[in-house]
Amino acid sequence: MNVKERKKKQEKELIEKMISIYCKGHHEINLCDDCKELINYANQRIDHCPFIESKTFCSQCKVHCYDHNHRDRIKQVMKYSGKRMIWVNPIVVFRHLTDSLKNKRRTT
Repeated sequence: MNVKERKKKQEKELIEKMISIYCKGHHEINLCDDCKELINYANQRIDHCPFIESKTFCSQCKVHCYDHNHRDRIKQVMKYSGKRMIWVNPIVVFRHLTDSLKNKRRTT
């Protein structure tokens, strides 16, 4: 698997996990239809991202490919699930923090 495909796979797994955490906390134990739709939408964005090989996180991207409605929904998911990810997958949280620090150093 090349770098591009690996990053896509990691991003898809992460977004699905975060939306699942959000849905369990707000909607249902199993994924509701709205959250399934959000996962599908996010996966389409990831599949078509022209910056997937070099980008760190969508929030730091100059091009926002999410429409307004989905962007608001994903922000809610990130805000809620981000805090809870430390208990679910601390390795992903650590990777996120280190990547954020690396990106800050590159831009300063």
